[in-house]
Amino acid sequence: MEPASKVDQTVARTFRAIVQYDGTAYNGFQRQRHGVPSIQAELEDALARLADRPIRVLGAGRTDTGVHALGQVISFTIEWPGKHGPGALQRALNANLPPDIAVVELVEAEPGFHPRFDARRRCYEYYILNVPVRRPLLRWRAWHVARTLDVDRMNEAAKLLIGVHDFATFGRAPVGDNTVREVHSAIWRREDEMVIFRICANAFLQRMVRSVVGSLKMVGTGGWSKDDFADAIVSCERKRSGTAAPAHGLYLVSVEYNN
Repeated sequence: MEPASKVDQTVARTFRAIVQYDGTAYNGFQRQRHGVPSIQAELEDALARLADRPIRVLGAGRTDTGVHALGQVISFTIEWPGKHGPGALQRALNANLPPDIAVVELVEAEPGFHPRFDARRRCYEYYILNVPVRRPLLRWRAWHVARTLDVDRMNEAAKLLIGVHDFATFGRAPVGDNTVREVHSAIWRREDEMVIFRICANAFLQRMVRSVVGSLKMVGTGGWSKDDFADAIVSCERKRSGTAAPAHGLYLVSVEYNN
């Protein structure tokens, strides 16, 4: 009998994927104790059904409970037939995932790729519905703020975030105690009824974006001045942050790598 060709062989292969999800029903990305729904658990369960064995998924960011993603990056290793390309795996995986999670892109990963440690920049967007009357269909998609926000004032304050700073005021380190991060850009824009904040950094602290948004909202409504926001940053005291914005307005939109 002739040996099977490489195309026919089932070998362990590592893949990289971009995942979108509606985080409303989940306690964040990271797998938690048994029975608590998470994005990672759903992905690993779907892969386990395909591989008939446990599969570990690595993620670029540990989004919190209720946070959404348009560009979460994951990687995993699975025994997959050489004759079946990444497209077949993507279709099979999506067929086993719930409707609020989808793999939108899947390719073979470079050797040694790690979605978290290799990431060079992450970008989040936060959506505020800035109208007098709430829109019920958007209640899990944006934070409703009835009072008109001054986007120019918010942008002047947001400029203070750019650069390398200690952001202990706005969150805590997920591992260790280093709260210094580099913010590459931070800007607000108004699109019809929405006021949207986009912030990109090398990494983020836990609850950092939501706390920054809550603080800048205070500037936008006139409750804080730009100087108040500056004082809050340099204090490095968690109690000096404005109330964190709710999770349902936050989206992980992209993770960038050197390639």
